[in-house]
Amino acid sequence: MRKISILVADDEGEIADLIAIHLEKEGYDVSKASDGQEAVHLVETQSIDLVILDIMMPKMDGYEVTRYIREKYNMPIIFLSAKTSDFDKVQGLVIGADDYMTKPFTPIELVARVNAHLRRFMKLNQLAIAAGEKSNVEYSGLVISPDQRTVTLFDECIELTPKEFDILYLLATHPKKVFSVENIFQQVWGESYFESGNTVMVHIRTLRKKLKEDKRKDKWIKTVWGVGYTFNG
Repeated sequence: MRKISILVADDEGEIADLIAIHLEKEGYDVSKASDGQEAVHLVETQSIDLVILDIMMPKMDGYEVTRYIREKYNMPIIFLSAKTSDFDKVQGLVIGADDYMTKPFTPIELVARVNAHLRRFMKLNQLAIAAGEKSNVEYSGLVISPDQRTVTLFDECIELTPKEFDILYLLATHPKKVFSVENIFQQVWGESYFESGNTVMVHIRTLRKKLKEDKRKDKWIKTVWGVGYTFNG
């Protein structure tokens, strides 16, 4: 059976080596890239299960690498960056990252997050295989296909990140049920909730924008103030 393979892309060799040591202790295979182009090449030529990305890298930065990966692949992406502003965190999540950690970091926490993302990703794949083909979810012009992981709105394809899709599918398959921010995080990210309310809210905000809710407020995703969110199907 193939070992789980993780790509660490960081132009600071000492940091990449430190991460690799801790991940290899967990039994993972680790590939390292020192720039964005090398990271893309490794994703294309190797079986990579999860990517840890720095943002400020030569040739292609982490944002560019993430955009490229999201066009073709669905593996979890974790940003590990010295950029600590809320804007940078939001930018990373909007582009398609699943998580964002800032430097300096503790290797133990990074490994814990890697384990959590991989557990959830593999569980979803196993459930999809076990369940076989699932029926589309349809509401007044909105069509969500869990098998193809696609969303169309009045026959227009809506490009969502994996986490945006998971949030929408969770809410749409439980119409009128109110989910707290904590509950959404636990079910979509598959790990314990820890100061991640902003992460959920950022994804909800971008999801609403992509569903054109700026023109029709709370058309699909309704805010229940003080409680959470519900699908208004």
